[in-house]
Amino acid sequence: MRLLVTGGAGFIGGHFIRHMLATYSDFQVINLDKLTYAGNLESLGDVQEHPRYQFVQGDICDAPLVDSLASQVDAIVNFAAETHVDRSILEPRGFVQTNVEGTYVLLEAAKTHRHRRYVQISTDEVYGSIEQGACTEAAPLQPSSPYAASKACGDLLALSYAKTFDVPVLVTRSTNNFGPYQYPEKLIPLCITNALEDKSLPVYGDGLNVRDWLYVVDNCRAIDLVLHTGRAGTVYNIGAGNERTNIAVVRAILHELRRSETLIDYVTDRVAHDRRYAVCCRPVAALGFRPTVRFEAALRDTVQWYADHADWWGRVKSGAFQHYYQQQYHQR
Repeated sequence: MRLLVTGGAGFIGGHFIRHMLATYSDFQVINLDKLTYAGNLESLGDVQEHPRYQFVQGDICDAPLVDSLASQVDAIVNFAAETHVDRSILEPRGFVQTNVEGTYVLLEAAKTHRHRRYVQISTDEVYGSIEQGACTEAAPLQPSSPYAASKACGDLLALSYAKTFDVPVLVTRSTNNFGPYQYPEKLIPLCITNALEDKSLPVYGDGLNVRDWLYVVDNCRAIDLVLHTGRAGTVYNIGAGNERTNIAVVRAILHELRRSETLIDYVTDRVAHDRRYAVCCRPVAALGFRPTVRFEAALRDTVQWYADHADWWGRVKSGAFQHYYQQQYHQR
């Protein structure tokens, strides 16, 4: 199969490309990425010369470029997105452009070229906060941030193309991912790298916001499974059952690094900060997906990866907080 992977220089997209090339000998991958601040080709250094891999720098909103690339492939997996909640609060426009308009451009290309699959990568944040229980794929969408709202719009647009134009759309909504190569504005890599530098670890509010933490490698396995065996027109939640409060995650990082909890810095809570996310994952489990990596082991490996790759995150982080972002704490 020939795949167009958009946003493949980002965190999850890069891991997915690496997974697909290593798992299948007959897959070819074109990686289309705009290389915004969070895109980093260093993260794909080990596959840059792979004979079945090609990188193209470009914007998913560029319809002629997307159409040209789409004509060469059998399927699209769309990771390309503006993803950071804090940035969406400060500058919503870019989120609408990429996450909605860009999705439209990709769907038009998939329709034109009659692709075998179109996978829209989304997030559990579209459901909004839930006090108890877990959201099924049929739960109402109640996004709290411009980021989550733009992703919900993209999801609905994609599903409408499945119904109206018979585009074989699949949507995955995963919980919080973590692992190597994650841009250090998200909670786990920010806290690991700050702790390694003996800097303060910012925690919003009381730190009791709850997320389900999914190791990125497991998410890529689940997306692969959905791509191959999912039912067109269907949404698949992907989670790991690893609910943790933010403060518990931060303390676990400090424990792994043998740093004092005096580094924790409770800061003013983010506007409209969702208290808890949780999803029911029966449909993807019915396809055969089970998380394989325990949270504690995955966090330990992630902490060690950042400790061993200070050159990588040092270069990334040196330009991480530009303009007014320099004074903002970034955490999902």
